[in-house]
Amino acid sequence: MENLLFINACVRGERSRTLRLARRFLDAYQARHPDTVITERNLCAERLQPQYPEVLEERDALWNAGRLDQPMFDPARQFAAADRIVIAAPFWDLCFPAILKIYLERISVTDITFGYDEQGAMVGLCRASKLLLITTRGGNYAGTELEMGTPLLKALCVMYGIPQFACLDAEGLDDVRNDKAAILADAERRADALAEEF
Repeated sequence: MENLLFINACVRGERSRTLRLARRFLDAYQARHPDTVITERNLCAERLQPQYPEVLEERDALWNAGRLDQPMFDPARQFAAADRIVIAAPFWDLCFPAILKIYLERISVTDITFGYDEQGAMVGLCRASKLLLITTRGGNYAGTELEMGTPLLKALCVMYGIPQFACLDAEGLDDVRNDKAAILADAERRADALAEEF
């Protein structure tokens, strides 16, 4: 039985176009893989604290004491143990919402999600073979220097040892010249197709 971790960073909740696309993908994936357990982390509901000085002090003290079993490290352990990972995050100020960055900082823990070999080279410790970013954008930014969320997540996959990264997106949704319903419908068709191979 596989475990798919769904990280929900959709700050507009159920009104989010990104979340709508993610739910479409997850429903299609579950239908094709009924034995997969899907676990959702709703970052807006959890409201993890940023790495303020007192948070880092506690984290460093626990890490230096070898107490990686403490609740502070639960998100990192969960992420490292997942077989598949899906992140839903809208395009936000050229990247993604801050709640996702906070989460990524919290899970980036040496000896849980990544480590170092005897030569000092970084080694990924995550179990997942694939990570999928699901996002929607108001304009057309994919592949441009103005879109910084996708490159960051791709780089983190290398750091975490996750060999395959994919992105499912819908763009141009705030352009008044575009048919928004048609764009989302096309993205949902791509979501169904991706569920077959993810």
